[in-house]
Amino acid sequence: MNPMDHDEHGGPTGRTEHGHGDTDQAHADHSAHTAAATEPGHAGHAGHAGHAGHAGHAGHAGHDVTSTHTDRSEHAGHDMAAMPGTDGAAHAGHAGHSGHGGHSGHVAMFRRLFWIMLALAVPTVLASEMFASIIGYSLPDVPGIAWVSPVLGTIMFVWGGRPFLTGAVDELRARKPGMMLLIALAITVAFVSSWGASLGILSHELDFWWELALLVVIMLLGHWIEMRSLAQSSSALESLAALLPDEAERVGDDGQVTTVSPTDLVVGDVVVVRPGGRVPADGVVSEGTADVDESMITGESRPVRRTVGDHVVAGTVATDQALRVKVDAVGDDTALAGIQRLVAEAQASSSHAQRLADRAAGWLFWFALGAAVLTLVAWSIWGTPENALIRTITVLVIACPHALGLAIPLVVSISTERAAKAGVLVKDRMALEQMRTVDAVLFDKTGTLTKGEPVVTHLTVASGTELDLLALAAAVEADSQHPLARAIVGAAADRGVRVPRAEDFRSSTAVGVSGLVDGRRIAVGGPSLLREHGLSALPDVAAWESEGATVLHALALSDGSAGGSAGSAVILGAFALADEIRPESREAIDALHRRGIRVVMITGDAQAVAQSVADELGIDEVFAGVRPGDKGAKVSELQARGHKVAMVGDGVNDAPALAQADVGIAIGAGTDVAIASAGVILASDDPRSVLSVIELSRASYRKMKQNLWWAAGYNLVSVPLAAGVLAPVGFVMPMAVGALLMSLSTVIVALNAQLLRRLDLDPARVAAS
Repeated sequence: MNPMDHDEHGGPTGRTEHGHGDTDQAHADHSAHTAAATEPGHAGHAGHAGHAGHAGHAGHAGHDVTSTHTDRSEHAGHDMAAMPGTDGAAHAGHAGHSGHGGHSGHVAMFRRLFWIMLALAVPTVLASEMFASIIGYSLPDVPGIAWVSPVLGTIMFVWGGRPFLTGAVDELRARKPGMMLLIALAITVAFVSSWGASLGILSHELDFWWELALLVVIMLLGHWIEMRSLAQSSSALESLAALLPDEAERVGDDGQVTTVSPTDLVVGDVVVVRPGGRVPADGVVSEGTADVDESMITGESRPVRRTVGDHVVAGTVATDQALRVKVDAVGDDTALAGIQRLVAEAQASSSHAQRLADRAAGWLFWFALGAAVLTLVAWSIWGTPENALIRTITVLVIACPHALGLAIPLVVSISTERAAKAGVLVKDRMALEQMRTVDAVLFDKTGTLTKGEPVVTHLTVASGTELDLLALAAAVEADSQHPLARAIVGAAADRGVRVPRAEDFRSSTAVGVSGLVDGRRIAVGGPSLLREHGLSALPDVAAWESEGATVLHALALSDGSAGGSAGSAVILGAFALADEIRPESREAIDALHRRGIRVVMITGDAQAVAQSVADELGIDEVFAGVRPGDKGAKVSELQARGHKVAMVGDGVNDAPALAQADVGIAIGAGTDVAIASAGVILASDDPRSVLSVIELSRASYRKMKQNLWWAAGYNLVSVPLAAGVLAPVGFVMPMAVGALLMSLSTVIVALNAQLLRRLDLDPARVAAS
């Protein structure tokens, strides 16, 4: 690969300001280092001038590598404290976040318990004399059948009920009664009274073995669904740690290269980063020039030119040439560790929200306990001690929230399934619930509202036709994989232009590339190419640059003018290249406005670039020039104004903001870290899917409220009836009827949740409604 190949055109930072000749010259001054940076054993790669896929165009970086990306590279300088639990190891995040493995363990535990208890519940219920009398069949005359339910029921209570019993102890210690305590109370009362009935100590009416079995199974099912949802919600820190390489190549004082672990690096070490390799620690380039892929950190798709004196960040990739980097930060002091800390803090701060069902269960606990006490007192005074005991136990068993235990998990399970079919993946149920309250949506620009890759937006011709201009420029760019080169070649393909073959390819660092096309030498490059030939930009260029576009000119050079001299070239035309706005973005923003939601855009790009996109889309507010570590602060700023914020992004630099936001929404094509930090993931790149999330949130919340009211309403009605509140008028609800009503309420809750399956979450339909 030609060492000059990636410095000519000046433009992977097309989102920055233009016309900085000093920057172009600075890149030219360092061109010689590129070959030196190619380590022994790799020198042969330098000879593939312009024919290695993206050869020929690292020079796109030569044009205006000022401001934006440079600023991004400095984010390691933020005062980012180490995340507790990390030790600077290459994969410290794994250790620091190992607790998330507990969620997976809970999923496996509840899944296993559910199936085992379901298998035990079948004979327990069928062998129950009380259940047989309710249904109307007789138990077979088999020796020992009367002990099947007590024995299996005891196993179910001790084994299947253990999670609820231990959870109840925790709630008692915390003095916060909730679902676990309510369940534990019911199964314990059912267990004790059933043994009393089986041993003949208590009335046979208190044989609740079948009820105990169903209760344990239903509650395990609900908690399995619940834990499965929780287990999906946090591999962000592990994904961040995975960005770091397992090994680093350290250069010793004697010049020998040795392989070490990144944990062994110290400040001041010099490491080799080979083509395609990841930078093991933050540092400054001491030798070499390369296009560095920072997309996994910044979320920006274009490689950034890094040369001697430039800062590079751990986890980024040197795409084309080797670099030597002098380490200036390791372990907890790196930018990556800082982002880990921000993500961890934001996730922890948002994990304390209490579910509505927990609060309802807490209220029902006191309601059931109070009702039981009143029942015991009332029946002891106006009835018999036996009836008092039967009524009290009946109240405590009936009060158990069968339906309440499924009200939320079923809605979440069905709504997430429906969402998945519409390309919306819900990881955090609290995020889903909160989306209905969002009144401000903060979009990352690149890769979210835009496609994250340049396209030719304008071209102007000084000589010949537009098709001729495209053919000549595409011929020179044809062998490159650089984003700007691909954009020109793509524009030619879109117009059906026949592209001739270029020969005698040449490149000039920070200037441009050229080749012979049909006997004419054609050059394509940025401002330095024009200065070299004493030419001025075409009149249309100023307007393009004011909109933040990257501008490339195509020149026809006279014979022997590859080196160039004033007056030896003529301008054929110019191209404006910019990040293409997604066609769905305007529709999404208009639909959000119709719902009264404020739309804000955040980007690391220069103000001119950001404002141009905002004006075109009708965005309400813009945060431009924001460094990666500061995006979370911008979310906090909006929240401080009283907004409920949904953040939509796709890069690692979006991860802290995604976690800090009330709802984090990651574009599915983005980085693993962004996806892991978000509560909702859009499998597609369609920003209209944000509206699908809002629609889903509102619909699922309605179902949750309906189910909770029904589940709680059942208790509010059945408990007084079971207590005998109508006994003065001659009606006392039989235990069997109460049990059947309890099961009926569970069925109704389940059927109501199923109605969510009719929800249409197609982004186009939702946006148009």
